[in-house]
Amino acid sequence: MNIGIIGSGEMGRCLAAKLVKGGHTITMANSRGPASLQEFTKGIGAIAATVEEAILHQQVIIVSIPTKNVPNLPIDLFRQLPENVVVIDTGNYYPNLRDGAITAIDQTGIESWWVQQQLGVPVVKVFNAILATSLEALGRPKGDRNRIALPVAGDHKKAKDVVFQLVDELGFDAFDVGPIVLSWKQQPGTPLYCRDIDLAELKKRADAMGTIWSDVRDQLTAQRKADEALMAADYPAYLRGLQ
Repeated sequence: MNIGIIGSGEMGRCLAAKLVKGGHTITMANSRGPASLQEFTKGIGAIAATVEEAILHQQVIIVSIPTKNVPNLPIDLFRQLPENVVVIDTGNYYPNLRDGAITAIDQTGIESWWVQQQLGVPVVKVFNAILATSLEALGRPKGDRNRIALPVAGDHKKAKDVVFQLVDELGFDAFDVGPIVLSWKQQPGTPLYCRDIDLAELKKRADAMGTIWSDVRDQLTAQRKADEALMAADYPAYLRGLQ
């Protein structure tokens, strides 16, 4: 597939490298321009481009940038996008650690719902609940007893089917969390976030959270805040706590 990636952080680069190895044609862009990506893209066999170029003639577009930077994307960037193009959101909202408070997200609790509104197109949330180091190292063939699962949320079956295919190609099982309004289940502070667990355990934990955000909002928000504080103070300790 032709895949455009907006963002060149750890996750964007990891996805680009692995997807190129899988036979996909990857075009990458970031806020600093193509020149800043030339060395990396040349090394993996991808294409460096502007943000506007990176979304042209793609079947999938991956937005992998800090949440606070989503409104900084060019206005109407996705306005002319064909309806069959799948847009993936890999982002996570860290108000205390990186992004600052975003009132609209704080009011609803659903990060990717806000991202959809900013971009003006439906998104599928995936690759947010796995560390780039795990994405790089833990992929396994289908049926492997040690294969872990990734949560996926989105409103459109055809788009999610494409995402399930990509997740499988990368060596992971895909778990359908449900529509985008349930994507809070895979956000920071939840038991699904970056836990490197198998499909059965992921489903068990997702089911245990129920479907009503307001029922678990205070608990999950408090956990996210505690996690942010630990990440800032002792990131290795935070990583150990995920195990």
